[in-house]
Amino acid sequence: MSTTPVTEPKTAGDGVPAGTEPSPRRASAQRSPGATLQAFVRKHSSQVLVVVSELILIAGFSIASPYFLQISNFSALLLDASVYILLALGLTFVIATGGIDLTPGFGIAFTSVCLALVMTKCFNAGLPVWLCVTLGVLAGVLSGALMGSANGVMVAYLRMQPMIATLAMMLVAWGLAMVLSGTSAIPLTQFPGFLLLGQGRAIGGITNAVWLCLIAAIIAAFLLNKTLIGRYALAMGSNEEATRLSGVNVTRWKFRVYALAGSFTGLAGVLMASRLASGKPDVGQSYEMYAIAAAVLGGASLLGGRASVFGSVVGAILIATIRNGAVLMGIPDQWQKVLLGVVVLAAVYLDVRRKDR
Repeated sequence: MSTTPVTEPKTAGDGVPAGTEPSPRRASAQRSPGATLQAFVRKHSSQVLVVVSELILIAGFSIASPYFLQISNFSALLLDASVYILLALGLTFVIATGGIDLTPGFGIAFTSVCLALVMTKCFNAGLPVWLCVTLGVLAGVLSGALMGSANGVMVAYLRMQPMIATLAMMLVAWGLAMVLSGTSAIPLTQFPGFLLLGQGRAIGGITNAVWLCLIAAIIAAFLLNKTLIGRYALAMGSNEEATRLSGVNVTRWKFRVYALAGSFTGLAGVLMASRLASGKPDVGQSYEMYAIAAAVLGGASLLGGRASVFGSVVGAILIATIRNGAVLMGIPDQWQKVLLGVVVLAAVYLDVRRKDR
């Protein structure tokens, strides 16, 4: 009797019959929770690091000061962080392109002064208060967009180095703020409704400034992840020449990125004017460095091609937490600047380490 030899089924690697290898989707579904968490942490290491650092700071400051965990202090912390957040949102797009913007600090002073001038002149002309406030807010945001557009012209069309171009515009903005205001603050106490934007509370007892930042962050995340301006910003930062060869008008989109960043600076100026109840020509010093540090701590690369809106927001809150905790612990202002300078250096060092991986 003849017998037919029994052949072993062909296998692919680990004893799995050929043709029955698990698909990537099935393999990912079979991945253990620990492996999934590890992959998430590896992918979002910068954001995880800054969140963990924030939690450590909260724990440390709550032990050092009994006032840190009070609701009133947390409200003040978030209010302080709101301006940093708005500035960091704009810088997220600029840094994504591989550029830099040094105008946000004194840009706040310039836009708040423009807002205050328009509101007071309209009020003195007898216009309704609501119209004065509306025109003033528009003036603040548009003056920021104009400043950003000037940066965009110099960087995109005139091909100037972003650091030099925006440094020059920072000085121009500061000088214009001094000239327009006469070197003194322009009071806005006659507009109590406008002051509620930066000082009032609405839903859940949380300051209106926090809700404004939340809305701005959602819009920024949508722009960065779902629209052309965000995709092209990241593409230009990764490889500008390849982006140009693919048919993208790099010059036009880079100009738009800087204009968008200026609009966020204008919004920050509006918020600052509401908080201080005045347009002040000397406000905002060093804020640009805090915003840059927030974006880099949150995962943005100074060489471009990588950015995160969530990371920028958490990075801004981290910097505000350091400032708040330092005040509660009685650390002098001079040493606070030293401490924040160390934070900026740490942010740059982390960016260098990420590039070396």
